[in-house]
Amino acid sequence: GAEGSTLMSYFSKNQIQALKPKITFSTLRELQCPVLQSNELQGKPEESCSTEELFEWLGAVLSQVSLDNKSSSFLSTYCCPQPNIMVEKAFLCTITGFIIPEKIIQLLEQLCCYFGEPKLAHWLTLTVHGFADSPVSWRESEHGFHKGGENLYNFVIFRNLDYWLQMAVGTNDDCPP
Repeated sequence: GAEGSTLMSYFSKNQIQALKPKITFSTLRELQCPVLQSNELQGKPEESCSTEELFEWLGAVLSQVSLDNKSSSFLSTYCCPQPNIMVEKAFLCTITGFIIPEKIIQLLEQLCCYFGEPKLAHWLTLTVHGFADSPVSWRESEHGFHKGGENLYNFVIFRNLDYWLQMAVGTNDDCPP
């Protein structure tokens, strides 16, 4: 109605434009990946890694941290949790921008279809990371973006279509229901 045209004229008058999300693709070569079992959330020594170990490893991979455990000009090192396997190629797709929940669900469904044909991968992930100053909140608490702004979740989807859902929220935020 009339409100819509007023709103559109406001955007036009103030040179505000819609932006499309930025999509980048990369192939990670010779990547050590944790061994996971869908029914072992805590992991088993010498058999599989835990959800926490995976979450930490994913953060390192997505942040492009070196996983070779060699010290140089920094104080700490990181290596892939044990047990792990060397993967010749891993595919990483990053989408940066505002993405509506329906598109995230669509991405998740497409990823589940990946296992419809025989593939070598045992699992794959979809990580959604909100903006630090996002107005997202759970229950009655205000989002504590002044303390770090963490708000992300990660799906780990297994070949048998079992999945893990990992969530991270800031220290002042309530956990989702």
